[in-house]
Amino acid sequence: MTVLKRDSDYHTYADYLVWSRTYGDELIDGAAFVREPPSPTRVHQEIVGEIYRQLANALDGKPCRVYAAPLDVRLPKSNEHDDKVDTVVQPDVFIVCDLHKVDARGVRGAPDWLAEVLSPSTVNHDQIVKLPAYERAGVREVWLIHPIERTLTIYQLAAGFYGCGTILELKGKIQLTAVPAVTVDWDRVLAKMS
Repeated sequence: MTVLKRDSDYHTYADYLVWSRTYGDELIDGAAFVREPPSPTRVHQEIVGEIYRQLANALDGKPCRVYAAPLDVRLPKSNEHDDKVDTVVQPDVFIVCDLHKVDARGVRGAPDWLAEVLSPSTVNHDQIVKLPAYERAGVREVWLIHPIERTLTIYQLAAGFYGCGTILELKGKIQLTAVPAVTVDWDRVLAKMS
């Protein structure tokens, strides 16, 4: 699945609503990106599905909600109207604890936590284009999952910046810091990958 720049025009959410497809199209600072076939791999989907399942179980009965792509997350830079928002992303899995951010169109504002499952064709886009957008928007914690390397890079917002990520091996249980008392059991995730 390759991520390509759609064109050189400046786009807003109003434009996005006209030309976007169901899955994979995003805006970052007005630049439109589209995902080209093929669809995500089976391993990608197994990882996303298992993380979603674990998080949904952990959050059952709590005020936070977990979502998975495709769901639009609008990241306004200030108080601009939705039609003027120029950053719209679809993180693989994410948690929102302020449910006032959730509306009929998806989410408006930064998730508390999110994860992107990297692939060889999306790794640069996720690390170089999307990560700075997440930092700017105030996403408190970002996990970049490298299934091929079997590593996890965790970025935590401190004083408005991520700094260097912490790299961990995909094994055992790892706790989210942005959402207390929630962990991901990587041994269960990896079992789905075999």
